[in-house]
Amino acid sequence: MSKVRSDTKKSFGLDVNGPVFWPSIVILVLSIALVLVFRKDAEVFFSDIQASVTSNMGWLFILSVNIFVVYCLFMAFGRFGSIRLGGKNAKPEFSTGSWFAMLFSAGMGIGLLFWSVAEPINHFQTPPLGEPGTPAAARQAMNFTFLHWGLHAWAIYALVALALAFFTYNRQLPLTVRSAFYPFLGERIHGIIGDIIDILAVIATLFGLATSLGLGVKQVAAGLHHVFPAIVNDVTTQIILIAIITGIATVSVVTGVDKGVRILSEWNIRIALIVLVAVLLLGPTVFILGSYVQNTGYYIGSFMQLSFWNEAYSNNNWQGAWTVFYWAWWISWAPFVGIFIARVSKGRTIKEFVLGVLIAPSLLSFLWMTVFGSTALREVLAGNTAVAEAVAADVSTALFVFFEQLPFSTALSVIGIVLIAGFFVTSSDSGSLVVVSLTSGGRPNPSVGTRVFWAVSGGAIAAVLLLGGGLQALQTAVIITGLPFAIILLLMCYSLFKGLSEELEEETKLGSAQQRKDYQQLVAEMLAKRAQKQDAKAHQAKTDISLPPNTEKL
Repeated sequence: MSKVRSDTKKSFGLDVNGPVFWPSIVILVLSIALVLVFRKDAEVFFSDIQASVTSNMGWLFILSVNIFVVYCLFMAFGRFGSIRLGGKNAKPEFSTGSWFAMLFSAGMGIGLLFWSVAEPINHFQTPPLGEPGTPAAARQAMNFTFLHWGLHAWAIYALVALALAFFTYNRQLPLTVRSAFYPFLGERIHGIIGDIIDILAVIATLFGLATSLGLGVKQVAAGLHHVFPAIVNDVTTQIILIAIITGIATVSVVTGVDKGVRILSEWNIRIALIVLVAVLLLGPTVFILGSYVQNTGYYIGSFMQLSFWNEAYSNNNWQGAWTVFYWAWWISWAPFVGIFIARVSKGRTIKEFVLGVLIAPSLLSFLWMTVFGSTALREVLAGNTAVAEAVAADVSTALFVFFEQLPFSTALSVIGIVLIAGFFVTSSDSGSLVVVSLTSGGRPNPSVGTRVFWAVSGGAIAAVLLLGGGLQALQTAVIITGLPFAIILLLMCYSLFKGLSEELEEETKLGSAQQRKDYQQLVAEMLAKRAQKQDAKAHQAKTDISLPPNTEKL
């Protein structure tokens, strides 16, 4: 098995895997051009397809994501849990704190900032079940928010990351999506089938990255205008923000994962914890702690019911706009986040990996959503509708209106803006590194030019779409890719199981052989010691015989 594709070559100073790089470029340019030229038609077209997918295939998304949760837990607590990514002697490249910071920043750091206030308020005002605006609706709102940001989301990422890490570090295959299908595709992963898989991953990653960057700078610009009214929230400001974020991300990508990405991710987590603790202490502390315990208990207690709820006896299609939408979005982002998590997870056992990716981020997400979401709900239940009105008017300002309800609101808003920008930088640089890996055939150390090219490309796509419109259409298109990727992930489950079974069988054989070798060596050592003792006794007996009689009396 070769680590790097043989057709990866230098072109214009870039590391280019031709069958993936050039088709990806062509599809990107044509797609963006068509979206810009037919923006309105594209939005309607993709929106109709999305509605059809979520209404007709929602059951498949729900069933698949539940399978992924069970599968990941089986990986952790089953017979494969002791297998180490990279082999028995592999050591983690990063400390547990750095590892957690990077996977959390890449996975959903920015989403928590955007939706931590807005989503619970939305569910509270338009609940899928029961009456809106009641304490029961508030409890239900937090329950569904936990569902969307908890174990299910991280199980999707964990599955893809585990498969890619195993086949990369234990089977010495390139760090690309195609490698996860080696057990049943064999060497065909190096052919057209593998190229198609990686091209789809490149397109989904870049489009998802561009739309998130484009839509996210709107929140940063809205926050700046909210805190500093002199800063105009217009396209010019947003383009400048994209340029700044892309510039920082490019520097981070050039310095590599072990420096730029790691350092930025660690600082993001530090700043996030400062904001989290500040809101916890400045807000209704006792209420927040109590609601965290209650929210987590409700989530655990209703886990099975919520997980498999499918709106079968209702025609609201609330689930299609929320739960199924989220599952499709997480699945479409799985190649991007999965490759990045795999990149930083060498040396960890499967049990450690799954629990680290699945449990720790979920608990932190629950705490974050409780601190912000439950506090916002408490304000609305008490009659303060400012946050609810902000959510209805402009979701991007909801966080900053929420801060206004607390002491030191200006300082919190400024720190919030810095944190949002920081999470965007880490999403941009980690996304760029993933695309670099995919388009260079999994080359372990791609050239600086290749890293810069893709980092700048992500920002350029976002800027062009922001100027010409079409971000919403492209975002909808990305979500639609969740359906074929759901099928791919189900196949990945089988492929990973097969690969791990082979690994375990090899380890068992090696262990048995080592045990036989150790036993044989032990027997040989015992026989050698016995022979030495016998020789010593024989030598002693010979010496005694050679002594003259009555020698001891002399």
